[in-house]
Amino acid sequence: MRNLAFFRSSSPAMIMTGLVAVLVGYASSLAIILQALERAGLDASQTGSWLMMLGIGMGITSIGLSLYYRTPILTAWSTPGIALLATSLTGVSINEVVGVFIFASGLMLLCGATGIFAKLMNYIPRSIASAMLAGILLRFGLSTFEALQVNFILCLAMLAAFVLTRRWFPLYAIIATLITGIIVAGISGDLHFTQTGNVFTLPTFVQPQFTMTTLIGVGIPFFIVSLASQNAPGIAILQ
Repeated sequence: MRNLAFFRSSSPAMIMTGLVAVLVGYASSLAIILQALERAGLDASQTGSWLMMLGIGMGITSIGLSLYYRTPILTAWSTPGIALLATSLTGVSINEVVGVFIFASGLMLLCGATGIFAKLMNYIPRSIASAMLAGILLRFGLSTFEALQVNFILCLAMLAAFVLTRRWFPLYAIIATLITGIIVAGISGDLHFTQTGNVFTLPTFVQPQFTMTTLIGVGIPFFIVSLASQNAPGIAILQ
């Protein structure tokens, strides 16, 4: 009954907010993820399988945790962590990459179950967590001006759509910006769709491989970056 009341209380504004959160989460980091998977030597089929399982896992955990805690909880990948992997996976096999993810996830689970991370957060000043969040967001802000040099008309149109929509219809600013970008890219002829295989691909099993070199050289930095640079600012926002 409690969950039914939760669904009945949903509104178009809440649904749009969730859509924007997922859209921004995917769009802002997908290029980095693809670069990291390319460094790991994945082909198109394996990449599609990887992204599909990411989406399924994020969807199930987000729905389950939100219903259980009655709090909006969105699970996602760590953008700084993926950026680290994109520069650290050269010469590392996909089996070792899976081992790195399992190892780092195990350490995160240990921190969560024992409460170590929560205790550490009590000793980290909020100003430092806010500065870490600013460091993450600064890259996205600066990349806007870098993109202006590549396609000035497209970026200017999307920026104008965001500013104007944000002024009068803030809830739909991201969606309006996306639609504007698609329209401008289509008119200018920069929008191309290429199919390199099947649209849908079945997940493929990858046997994890654990090597001390990759666990220490990649797994531990990935764990630290994901836990510190992503979760600490997130907790600061919730507070």
